[in-house]
Formats: sequence, structure tokens, C-alpha cells
Amino acid sequence: MRGPVSCWTARPHEFALPFIIRHRVFVEEQGVLVFTDVDARDRHPATISVLASIDDQVAGTVRLYPIEPDGSGTGVRWRGDRLAVLPPYRSSLVGARLVRHAVATAASAGGGQMEASVQVANVVFFERLGWRCDGGARPYLGLLHQPMLIDLSGVAPASETRPAAAALRTGRPADDRSPLLAGV
Repeated sequence: MRGPVSCWTARPHEFALPFIIRHRVFVEEQGVLVFTDVDARDRHPATISVLASIDDQVAGTVRLYPIEPDGSGTGVRWRGDRLAVLPPYRSSLVGARLVRHAVATAASAGGGQMEASVQVANVVFFERLGWRCDGGARPYLGLLHQPMLIDLSGVAPASETRPAAAALRTGRPADDRSPLLAGV
């Protein structure tokens, strides 16, 4: 039996964990990127990485960042992207908890709206979490993505739960020593 899902904003000593998860999903599994999915946004000080775990096993990540005033006068528009859940945890609540935590974090930071480009296969999942389609689907990195939007007004503040384990595992010990992450 698996324990509860913990979800929290990554701390500096956990900096490599989101990159490990994203590399495994977007480069190794999906092949949408050849070498790495790390980009300039990862170095921006306003970018937030959220992690999720079950027990001491890291299970997923999502990143979010403010992009512009939302035009409504109610706050800043945020963007969520790079949602990645490792295969053994896709039938758990990890993805939903990550999305909800990202939405609550953006709302807590004064966000008025949040946008995302979602792989078409995941649109219904996002709709069940309160998101709505925003325009037509379009290709991104060879996969069809649907722009989506959620209103952040009335969203409860983020509450973090951290795993009890002192050291988190990635599922592959060699990931912690990856040369791909040396320059990140």
C-alpha cells in the first residue's frame, strides 16, 4: 500500500530532482526533446518548481512562473508547464495534487489567472480540475497541445506537505549523479 501524496515547493538542496523527473519523462520516455528540457526559464528567479512524492519516492514535478499582468486588474497571469509524473504514479493522485498545488501557489502569489498548454490526451484531466479550453489546439514539439486557462480568484492558499523521509529517492540511484545536471 502506498502512503499519502506529499506536495511542496522545491528547496535549493532539491534543485536537481525536478530536472531528473522531467528528463525521464520528456527526453527518455516521450522523446519530445533530444538532450534536455532545461531552458532559460529554469534559471529565472521567479520560476517555482513543485515536487510530489509518495513515501520517500519522488513521483512528479511541475513548474510555474508569472508571465504578465492578466489584463483583468485582479492580478498577474501565471503559466504552469513541464508537468511530469513518473509512470508508476500516473494512476495515483500525484498529477492532480501537483496541478492543484501549482494553482494554489500562483493564487497565493497574487495571480489572477493561470494558463497552460496541455497535451490533448490530458485535456479532460485538466477540465476535471476546473480548467477550461482557451482557443484551438496547436502543435508543440511534435505533439498537439491545447491552451487552457483557470481563474485563480477564490482559490485557497497553497498548503505544503513534505515527506517524512530525510532523503528522497528518484527510483534510479544513478540519476542523482547525472552529468546532465552538472551545469544546471
